[in-house]
Amino acid sequence: MSSTDSVPGLLSKRPQRADARRNYETLIAVARDTLATEGISASLEEIARKAGVGIGTLYRHFPTRQDLLEAVFADDVDSLVRSAEDVVDLPPWEALSTWLYHFVDYLGTKRALAQALNFDSDLYQSGRASVHAVGGQLLSRAQDAGVARPEVTFDDVLRLLAGLTMVTFVEEGQRERVLDMALDGLRAQP
Repeated sequence: MSSTDSVPGLLSKRPQRADARRNYETLIAVARDTLATEGISASLEEIARKAGVGIGTLYRHFPTRQDLLEAVFADDVDSLVRSAEDVVDLPPWEALSTWLYHFVDYLGTKRALAQALNFDSDLYQSGRASVHAVGGQLLSRAQDAGVARPEVTFDDVLRLLAGLTMVTFVEEGQRERVLDMALDGLRAQP
């Protein structure tokens, strides 16, 4: 693995054997949670222990810390992109807003991981393109239905949401209220 891989390329390198795939997926899930709470310098030995595997198994799948970080990123992007399939049958505004809530949750947990990624890498650019494609389709569908402002681009939406995820909210539910206000601004005005 290397940062020159694309998200689809990296995902295609997942192990095929059932036990190896299970270990791989468990390591990704544990690493995701551990990185979100402890940051990118989290102990690889601790990640392996929490995943119920030996450190050798971790290194067999992810020879370097960067390989593990990139695999978590690719898996997360893939999950976010696939989540658009879950909302495609909803009415246009509901599909867009439901997916954007999921996207904000995704962004909110990626601060530590973002520190370790090279934003110019093929991997990051591939992930960004995948998210843009899916988000852009949902936005266009809402715009075509007349429920989202026609002048807004998906890049506008990304910048708005990135701003929301960079601040710390002081009370339960505050992030959702602020996101509701932002989405109200995205709605087409009668």
